[in-house]
Amino acid sequence: MEQERKALLTVQDLGIDFGGLTAVNSLNLTVYDKEIAGLIGPNGAGKTTVFNMLTKVYEPTRGTILFDGQDTANQSVVDMSRAGIARTFQNIRLFSKLSVLDNVKAGFHNREAYSPASAVLRLPVFRKKEAVIEEEALKLLSIFSLSEEKDTLASNLPYGAQRRLEIARALATKPKLLLLDEPAAGMNPQETEELMDMIRSVRDRFAIAILLIEHDMKLVMGICERITVLNYGMMLAEGTPEEIRSNPDVIKAYLGE
Repeated sequence: MEQERKALLTVQDLGIDFGGLTAVNSLNLTVYDKEIAGLIGPNGAGKTTVFNMLTKVYEPTRGTILFDGQDTANQSVVDMSRAGIARTFQNIRLFSKLSVLDNVKAGFHNREAYSPASAVLRLPVFRKKEAVIEEEALKLLSIFSLSEEKDTLASNLPYGAQRRLEIARALATKPKLLLLDEPAAGMNPQETEELMDMIRSVRDRFAIAILLIEHDMKLVMGICERITVLNYGMMLAEGTPEEIRSNPDVIKAYLGE
C-alpha cells in the first residue's frame, strides 16, 4: 500500500541541538499522500520540536526535510505555509479579539496577493478578492458547524468550537499536509469521538495528509494508519497501530505494562 502512494513528506536523519542538549536526533519519518499518521511518545520526547522543525520555527541542526519533492533547507515559516504545510498548536492560538469569520479569512490571506495601495484605497481588485475569500471562509465555517457563530469573538467560543475553528483556519491556507498538535487535549470522551470523525472527514474531503501528535491512545489507534514513536528525541519504533500496540519497547517506554 505504501509503495503505491506518493511520499509527501520525507525526513532523513533529522536532528536539532540547543546548546549542549540534543533535543531530536537521527529521526527518519515519511508521511504519504492522503495518509493519517501519528507521532507519539512521552512528554519531553521531542514531538512538538519535530513540528517546529517541519514548519521552520526551528532550523534543524542536521538532516534533510523533503516536502512534495523539494528540499526545505533555509526556508521560512511563511515559505512552508505557502508550500502547503499548515498546523494547529497544543495551546490554541486564535486571534481572540477577532470574529470567528475573520479568523478563517486570515488564513486565506496567506495566499492572496494585492498591493497595499489596492487594500488601502479598496480598489476593485481588492474588493473582488475579499468577496471570494469571505465566500470560501463561510463554506469552511459551514463544514465545521460554525456558521451561526461567524460574528462571535473567537475568545467567546466553547473550547471544542475553538479547536474546530483552529483547524478551519489552518485549512484556509489550502495545505497538502496538516499538522495537529494534541487536538484532543482538554476534550471529553464525546468530543474526542466527534474529533476522530472530523479528522477522517477532513482527510477525505480535502484530500490531504495529516500528521498528529496525541496522547489519547484510543484516538491514535483508531484513526492513524501508521505511527512513529519518539523517546528521548530518538525514534523508538514505527509501524501500524497493531505493531505499535504490541511492541515491547513501546509498552515499556510509553504505553505501560
